[in-house]
Amino acid sequence: MMTPQISLDAELVSAGDVTHFWRVPRHHGFDCLRATFRRHAYARHTHETYAIAAILEGCETFFHRGEQHYAGAGSIAIVCPDEVHDGEPYEGGFEYRTFYPSVELMREIAEDVAGRPLSSPPWFRHSVVIDPDLLQALVGLHASLAQGGGWTSELEQDTRLIGFLAKLIARWADLDRLPPMRAEPKGIARARDYIEAHLGEETDLARLADLAGLSRSHFIRAFRRETGFAPHAYLLDRRFRKATHLLEQGQTPVDVAAACGFFDQSHLNRIFKARMGVTPGVFRAA
Repeated sequence: MMTPQISLDAELVSAGDVTHFWRVPRHHGFDCLRATFRRHAYARHTHETYAIAAILEGCETFFHRGEQHYAGAGSIAIVCPDEVHDGEPYEGGFEYRTFYPSVELMREIAEDVAGRPLSSPPWFRHSVVIDPDLLQALVGLHASLAQGGGWTSELEQDTRLIGFLAKLIARWADLDRLPPMRAEPKGIARARDYIEAHLGEETDLARLADLAGLSRSHFIRAFRRETGFAPHAYLLDRRFRKATHLLEQGQTPVDVAAACGFFDQSHLNRIFKARMGVTPGVFRAA
């Protein structure tokens, strides 16, 4: 586990912010975070994984699916893959335990629960749920995973993990149902594809608007409506996601910054911490 001094800026540490971040390599790999945030605020971003968090003290407020939500002590916050969200302390801060299971793992467990193949991964309609039994199961699971091979065996950890996810999915997930979606205009899809293909380069608004067949002002409004991001914020989000993959492969932060189009390593550090709560170096080490 990592100490807060190498995860956060000194001013955040002095304000009482603490983070411990690590990765469990089994089950397609998933990240775990134990944190207290008094001042740190996440920028809007997306993950390729689910994000499931137990709020132990205080309250976290976060934007999700077009609304502002409040997750108080005793609640569980759930964000599905590719959903735009942020997060920040509300009235004094919060302490939470969160982990990020992959789509593959969640689908495997959902099919075990359903007893049959499913047409899609599980989807959760509620951003915040109140379920005391599940909350305690999540906290216990998180504590066992944090031991890193200490007093809990992998058998116990896996039993807790599968048991928790099975209960979560059985009680709160919609199976064989895709999240509500609209058909994306072809022009916006072309602009998104261009951004994805040129993450390491500077992108011109006029070019994107031309690809979409819209004026620049109309394009900005349409792009935000379809993606939840302004064009420049979408580019940063995709650069962040590419950076996580390269760091997972063992590339150094300085090389990742260059490959993903960040100005320098300090720019990567700012963007990464604002979305993950830890530095690229801590993420890579985990």
